[in-house]
Amino acid sequence: MTKLTADIQANCDLFVTETKETQVVWGLCNEEGDWLSVASSEFEDSEVMPFWSNEQDAKLQCADEWEEFTAVMIPLDVFVEDWMITLAEDGVLVGLNWNAELEGAELEPANVAKLYL
Repeated sequence: MTKLTADIQANCDLFVTETKETQVVWGLCNEEGDWLSVASSEFEDSEVMPFWSNEQDAKLQCADEWEEFTAVMIPLDVFVEDWMITLAEDGVLVGLNWNAELEGAELEPANVAKLYL
């Protein structure tokens, strides 16, 4: 059962809490090795790459138009130290713990990295 709700800030807080406990982050990747990124709903001409704090919530998204994707684990240190730099360089935003309605925060990678300082 998902812990994610319509409260976007609570979902962000849960992301940080859970990932600090488990030391892993979950993203969606297809067989070709392409990670899921979508057009931002908040910022025009921006892409956002969503991540979840647990495998179950990530797997719930692997349906419908995202059925070709699978949930893939990323070590937290690699996520914070490598991914945030690369996404910032590419101008891609970070989505944290989007709920079943695909509602969630869209943050600058540098701001996500600061959550772990």
